[in-house]
Order: sequence, then C-alpha cells, then structure tokens
Amino acid sequence: MQGQPAHPADPAVARPGSRTPSGLFPAGPPSRPTWREPHPVTGSGVAMGGALAAAWLLLFGLLGRDVPGYGWWTVFAGAIAWLAALALVRFGDRGVATGVAIVTAGGWSLAAAVLAVRWAATGDWPLW
Repeated sequence: MQGQPAHPADPAVARPGSRTPSGLFPAGPPSRPTWREPHPVTGSGVAMGGALAAAWLLLFGLLGRDVPGYGWWTVFAGAIAWLAALALVRFGDRGVATGVAIVTAGGWSLAAAVLAVRWAATGDWPLW
C-alpha cells in the first residue's frame, strides 16, 4: 500500500503539472445566483430626470406672484415630483427617479433659502 499512488479523485493530491487552487479566485460555478438589475441606474437617466425635474419646478415656481406663492407652488410641485419618483423607483427607471429626487431636494432647499431670507428681512413668516 505504501507504493501505490493515491486515488485520482482525491482533492488532497495534486495532479502532475497542476496547482492547488488558493481560493482567491473562484474555480467553479458561483454558489449563489447572480441577479441583474432590470433598470440599472445610468448617468444619462439621472441627467434626464434632473433636467425634467428642474423644468417642472421652474414652471410651477413661475406661477407664484410673490415669495409665499413661490414657496407654496414649489412645495406642491416637489411633492408631485417625489410621488412620480417613488412610482419610477417601483415600476420604471431608477436612474430617472434618482435625478428627480436630487433636483427636487435642491429646489426645495432653494425655496427654503428664499423664504428664510424673506423671514429674516421682514421678521414675519412668509407662508402664513
């Protein structure tokens, strides 16, 4: 028994000319399934969603005749835009939804800054 070679299927014995795998790189099929994103986030989708949201907020912001009107129209348009972004996340393009959400948050921040400056200048909260 001492002179007999080990069984060829024994993983502990390497075949001549082959190396024992280190485990750093997978040698066989993946142990778990690979899932692909049905609507991957792309830069063009984010840019398109951002441009659409900016136009949407601009159109609604122009409906306001004064600072309180601008503030309320921006809040209203942003809420609708976020509902659209939520629908896009669930059923559509997540990149577009990301662009809509980012630009809407920026539009709300701009409106908040305008309202804060008006409040600081007059001492009266502009939305009530």
